[in-house]
Amino acid sequence: MVEVGLRPSRWVAVAGFALVGAATQLVWLNFAGVTTVAAERYGVSESAIGWLAQVFPLLYVVLAIPAGLILDKWFRSGLVAGAVLTAVGALLRLGGDDYGWLLAGQIVASVAQPLVLNAVTGITGRYLAVKDRPTGIAAGTASVFAGMVLAFLLSALFADSNELPTMLWLSAIFSVVAAVVLIVALRKPGEHKAERRRPDRSTLRIAWGDPLVRRLSVLALFPFGVFVAMTTFSQALLEPAGVTASTASTILLVNVIAGVIGSAVVPVLVARRHAEAALLVASLTITALACAALAFAPSVVMAFVAITVIGFLLLPALPVVLELVERRTGEAEGTAAGLIWMFGNLGGLLVATAVGLLVDRPLAAFLVMAGIALVAVPGARALKRPIAELDAAEVDAAEPG
Repeated sequence: MVEVGLRPSRWVAVAGFALVGAATQLVWLNFAGVTTVAAERYGVSESAIGWLAQVFPLLYVVLAIPAGLILDKWFRSGLVAGAVLTAVGALLRLGGDDYGWLLAGQIVASVAQPLVLNAVTGITGRYLAVKDRPTGIAAGTASVFAGMVLAFLLSALFADSNELPTMLWLSAIFSVVAAVVLIVALRKPGEHKAERRRPDRSTLRIAWGDPLVRRLSVLALFPFGVFVAMTTFSQALLEPAGVTASTASTILLVNVIAGVIGSAVVPVLVARRHAEAALLVASLTITALACAALAFAPSVVMAFVAITVIGFLLLPALPVVLELVERRTGEAEGTAAGLIWMFGNLGGLLVATAVGLLVDRPLAAFLVMAGIALVAVPGARALKRPIAELDAAEVDAAEPG
């Protein structure tokens, strides 16, 4: 990686990426809060509506590495393709008032998602100066979580059966505008990291061959898994404790809002203090304690406190990990980011499946999530030395001569 001169950061490119990143999550989760209503309107089962969301992580696991390879070789074209496909997927859902059009649109948008989310490190590396990259990655990742918030808000505002088309139209308009803004923002190539060789399939070998990237990828299984399982099943798990569906929806909304705030603030502070390993250890430990509290003392108040804390501390782990990947991998950053997202989505599928089997046993389900978070703590603690070595190597490289 070679930084060219002292050219200023181009934040407009990051802003364009942030809009498209939010759009991917909006399209993904449009039906998360209106599953029953949508099933009735389109004449299908609730599980069929659930597949409108499940197709995203399933295809992400398959497409994460190919998308990373595309971004490493043709970054602008790959990212623009992701933005356009997201918009096309959102528009396809307007083709007819039936389930087939919805599924077709979701499949197209799910193909686009890895091309967008894998680019979070690449957009900062190409358009921001080194000093601004932790902030850029934090902002880009926070925008992804903000898209989740927007999806929950739209489903709450347009919750009636006859209002679903309006929700889909608004989502499509947002996705199209986001794609246009990004295309305009990327009309010029990035000026940073200019002296980059054109990588090929060896970038996968470069990324996976790095011990730190391998550790971070495997570690991503655990926080992703717990978060996805918590957001998927918290309402059902907390219902025996008197937490209503509307209250659970509010708790989850607050959880994601806390995650947006945490992702925008915490990684920047952590990067300045070189405390990445400490944050990961703390977030996993506190998450385990919060899950244990929900297991043994479930209530509305406990749910609000525990799940909000989980959102604030667990979600910022993603931009922290991605910032480390950006610093470490250079020309293979897209593929390396793809590995992180792939393992994270895989963790979400595995842990959510395990917790789903225990949905009628809340105590066991919450303890499983606590155990999964706790198991990852030694791995997070072991990152302290390789991260310190990375910091030292960057200091040596920055010294003249």
